[in-house]
Amino acid sequence: MASIWMVVLAFLAIMFGCEGSDLRYKFYKKSCPSAEDKVKEMVERHVAKDRTLAAALLRMHFHDCFVRGCDGSVLLNSTANNTAEKSAIPNLSLRGFDVIDDVKAEIEKMCPGLVSCADILALAARDAVVAGSGGPFWRVRTGRRDGVVSQQNEALSNIPSPFFNFSQLQASFASKGLSAKDLVVLSGGHTIGVGHCNLFSNRLYNFTGKGDTDPSLDPTYAQFLKSKCTSLADTTTTVEMDPNSSLTFDSHYFSNLQAKKGLFQSDVALLTNSIAKKQVEKQMKGNSFFENFKNSMQQMSEIQVLTGTTGQIRRQCAFIN
Repeated sequence: MASIWMVVLAFLAIMFGCEGSDLRYKFYKKSCPSAEDKVKEMVERHVAKDRTLAAALLRMHFHDCFVRGCDGSVLLNSTANNTAEKSAIPNLSLRGFDVIDDVKAEIEKMCPGLVSCADILALAARDAVVAGSGGPFWRVRTGRRDGVVSQQNEALSNIPSPFFNFSQLQASFASKGLSAKDLVVLSGGHTIGVGHCNLFSNRLYNFTGKGDTDPSLDPTYAQFLKSKCTSLADTTTTVEMDPNSSLTFDSHYFSNLQAKKGLFQSDVALLTNSIAKKQVEKQMKGNSFFENFKNSMQQMSEIQVLTGTTGQIRRQCAFIN
């Protein structure tokens, strides 16, 4: 009998120990009721001065979630004893850290030690996309805790490369619990922002190692890209990922793909799989892309989150307490 009661008590301890640990809407409703409004207010203020922050913060959130989950680890600085995610090649061009730091500082004044950097980043990405590019509003459940580990090599091995083929992309997304549909829909985030020449110039000048151009590129588009990226050595020039529409969130990314104007090899890869190709076509119908993007972003923003007593609430986003 005693053993039965021990099992029951253990079950109750687990059940009640987890209560409040999971993500939920309005997590800070009682502890810091103005937190989400303050994030929105400050992000809108920054984005009003620089609309490119919409793509920058969206990308930062994506890169954070693909390494150790959405725990704010991408925000941590390197130390004398550790090279952090920020220093990994895929993250060297990330922007918007100052925005997150600014928001965090203001919220710390309001509610010290209560609102995580991971939650701030998840909310800021959403608010920036809405305010800066006219993108869809998706609901964000909060209650994330901040991670205390950030390693350069983990960023290199987890963030999908713009050189990936479809099988590599699918495996990367599947490892995070995301489907082929999520892969296509989230790739549509390339409707805003720019890409650096060195991430696609091999398609222009040396696609198969013989000084040739990728035949899957529209010839006119290829010539345009060559006029912007004049050599394989160019690592600083950027080009719009969605030509003439890089500040507006729309479904042009998918019509560009079908017109052979996908910028990265990973973009074009979506057309090499029958299931993904059908998803590309579906995103161009009515409001499908906006609705699907909301759903996929909600799912992505909850990858391997830390909740309850795991992790910590950082006082400054760039440093562990």
